[in-house]
Amino acid sequence: MAQETVFTPDVKFVRELQKAGADTLKKCYQCATCSVVCPLAPDDKPFPRKEMLMAQWGLKDDLLKSADIWLCHNCNDCSKYCPRGARPGDVLAILRKTVIQENAFPRFMGKIVGDPNNLWQALLIPVVIFLVLLGATGHLRIPEGTVVFSKFFPVEFIDGVFVPLSALAVIMFAVSISRFWKNMTEASALKPKAEFMPSLVETLKEIMTHSKFKKCDENKDRSVSHVLVFYGFIGLAITTAWAVFNLYILHWELPYAIDEHSLAIFGGSAAAAWIYKIVFKLFANVSALMLLAGGTLVIKNRLKERSVETTTSSFDWIFAGIVLMVGVSGFLAQVMRVSGFPAVLAYATYFIHLVLVFYIIVYLPYSKLAHFVYRTAAITWTKMLKRDVEM
Repeated sequence: MAQETVFTPDVKFVRELQKAGADTLKKCYQCATCSVVCPLAPDDKPFPRKEMLMAQWGLKDDLLKSADIWLCHNCNDCSKYCPRGARPGDVLAILRKTVIQENAFPRFMGKIVGDPNNLWQALLIPVVIFLVLLGATGHLRIPEGTVVFSKFFPVEFIDGVFVPLSALAVIMFAVSISRFWKNMTEASALKPKAEFMPSLVETLKEIMTHSKFKKCDENKDRSVSHVLVFYGFIGLAITTAWAVFNLYILHWELPYAIDEHSLAIFGGSAAAAWIYKIVFKLFANVSALMLLAGGTLVIKNRLKERSVETTTSSFDWIFAGIVLMVGVSGFLAQVMRVSGFPAVLAYATYFIHLVLVFYIIVYLPYSKLAHFVYRTAAITWTKMLKRDVEM
């Protein structure tokens, strides 16, 4: 006798998906074209057909435990060939956003950062923190003389804010990812066939080369913008660590004047000190330009017409805009500092830049940037199950 399976649809969840951008969800009639044309879907349990069905039925718990929605790289081949215009790519994008919000710790932060209506709250938090800190320490004023950002916002203040909050963000993110990993393992009927570390290394190689993007037919050009943003972020992270090394290990304070102390570090060689300074500045500026160029291309790619109608959720737009503004504000602040702009404009631009950097770093567990870690975890899990089949 056949075993009965009872489903309890979550109608509220379906409506939330439709409101968030998956408004074409009900058009899907399960023809499986999307799964057939997807170049990334594994032979075992291909997506996104089953995810479309689960979303139509409101099977929230099953979708939140799915690793497969993270195997999708949103190239939209599925939406291009869908005969009903159900836009499976958009649906999976909304589902990924929902997973981030549902696993967020604390949960309210996922709602603040993930909901475009709450953007003002997300930005107000660092503004208030910075204003209170500057006001309490007597730095809430425009310093006289040459523009030196550390006179307005001392480096130790920045470290005092970003270091503990970044550490807290890492802890919060670890809790969120552990929830996600637990959900994936509970939902899987299969047992791992490969070890974690080899699978993780293989996944990271795949991500570093962006090899999956090259398999997409529609929107192949997205790989360039993603590579620029990805390595721009890595470069700026290295720059930050490098600056901390210069400041706290070498005790070489910004803006790195070649004084007796710096000469002593390089054995009295002014040439070596200048080369070191130039290499540092060059690396930092190249990384910033990569981020700026990548952010610009992300916006351009989302704006230009394609052969398939898609929607970009506000979640994606907000992050793309923040990334672009981080690059622009950082570049403008540097230009204003050295080119004689009014001090009030230079310091205001620097303040805005810090607020945006706060958004990128501290809100990482709740923003679009969290995709990198969630996708890494999901791909690693599927590799451990030996489900990641090369097509």
